[in-house]
Amino acid sequence: MNIEEFREYCLSFKGVHEKMPFPNVPDKYSRDVLCFYVADKWFCFVNIEIFDFCCIKCNPDESVELQTEYAGIKPGWHMNKKYWISVYFNQDVSDDKIKELVSKSYDIVVNAGL
Repeated sequence: MNIEEFREYCLSFKGVHEKMPFPNVPDKYSRDVLCFYVADKWFCFVNIEIFDFCCIKCNPDESVELQTEYAGIKPGWHMNKKYWISVYFNQDVSDDKIKELVSKSYDIVVNAGL
């Protein structure tokens, strides 16, 4: 999967919009972060230049299991480690599994009462 395919997938969910919310921060990596929102809540973000991982919301119980099962799933980068995971591309997490986890993240945010 590449950034274009990933972006298209994230935008395919109902009510999703994208934004690069950190244009003025000193850190280049953070400036290149593209966030996907449903209403005004993030459900996923990714660096569009490096495209090394995506950060998504996750059920805390499932998060622990996923981190045990996959080397390519780690606690969420710069996010609450209880509710967010970083899922690395081109490791042991298949594209289909990544899409499943992004979909679950979207559902978590939508079902939180938006």
